Amino acid sequence: MADTAAPADPPFRLSMLIYDRRYRGWTIQIVVFLVVMTAAAWLINNTLENLAALGKDFSFRFLGQRAGYDIPQRLIPYTADSTHLRATVVGLLNTLLVSILGCIAATVLGVVAGVLRLSNNWIVARLLTIYVEIFRNIPLLLWILVIYAIFTEALPPPNAFRGEDPAASMVLFDSIALTNRYTAIPSLHATSDPGSLSLGWGVLISWAAVAFVLAFVAAVIAHRAIRRWAKARQEETGARPTTWPISLGLYVVPAVVLWFWFGITVERPVLAGFNFAGGSNVHNALVALWLALTLYTGAFIAEIVRAGILAVSKGQTEAAYALGLRPGRTMSLVVLPQALRVIVPPLISQWLNLTKNSSLAIATGYMDLRATLGGTTLNQTGRELEAMVLMMLIYLVLSLIISGGMNIYNARIRLRER
Repeated sequence: MADTAAPADPPFRLSMLIYDRRYRGWTIQIVVFLVVMTAAAWLINNTLENLAALGKDFSFRFLGQRAGYDIPQRLIPYTADSTHLRATVVGLLNTLLVSILGCIAATVLGVVAGVLRLSNNWIVARLLTIYVEIFRNIPLLLWILVIYAIFTEALPPPNAFRGEDPAASMVLFDSIALTNRYTAIPSLHATSDPGSLSLGWGVLISWAAVAFVLAFVAAVIAHRAIRRWAKARQEETGARPTTWPISLGLYVVPAVVLWFWFGITVERPVLAGFNFAGGSNVHNALVALWLALTLYTGAFIAEIVRAGILAVSKGQTEAAYALGLRPGRTMSLVVLPQALRVIVPPLISQWLNLTKNSSLAIATGYMDLRATLGGTTLNQTGRELEAMVLMMLIYLVLSLIISGGMNIYNARIRLRER
């Protein structure tokens, strides 16, 4: 039987860009891209022409000028003689500080509240329901203002802690003092100071802190290796070896050794005159903002966790109970690992919201990125467009980093077909 030759492809014609499905999709995308780029180019050119008509140019040279204002809460050295660029970096670090602390605390609070909302204890479940419904249904700005007002109006001044019979007392074994101006907390000091590592730009970090971080990273790597070994042994023998004492030692022993090696001491705040000394004084603007962000975002995360747990089939819980697992172990080993696949995607959105909501710090006077670059620097230099564009780019990069990191984690825990 004679072979039938395959029909040859017709020669390319320009009309195929519209009528041929193989090319039509690319044609539409290219046309849309060109239209969007043309509109963006026209908008940018029109903006620059309007600025030129007003006698302004588009330039970031103002970042090298003297800032001329103070920032009370800062993580790196800064004075009023520093540049606007350094003030922007200080504000960015303050934003990162409250965002990281808020994400950690809100996640812990949300997971605990979400699990307890499903508790069989009626009182516990109802109390957590009241917390979730109250905090997530009132605007965040109002919570920030209310909590900040409580700190500034209801708490005593520092001199109220003075005298044999003081009007106010410290909390947590006399280690923390809550005042109407700041919160005095203990600080760590190394009696055998190993010196500091210069990161440039006047930023110094203690070698003791570097040693603790390296020890923790090494413990994490060793812990993961032990878990892989234990899993391999379980697959070979059917019995999983006990590894938690080794894992605990990996974290505790190096930390204890370094603690005594560097002579780490805890210095508690002590009232000296009219203020506390011998510790760290954290401004109430930071504390109030962090607490409001934590309570508000934690309420949303609690609902996400509750929904994730309810998405896991009840048969999984019943199977775990049939194997003899207790409710606590069932939740931590069976339910939550499966619920993470439902929890992580909306959790990313809550972390992004918390990071962007930190810009409401202007309500408490906390000098974050919005208050430095988008506030004082903008008003002093008159560079509204440049400051807004730079601030938008910074928030965009922060959001993309958070989203990218969590998406990588989400891809690792998703279900895979075999």
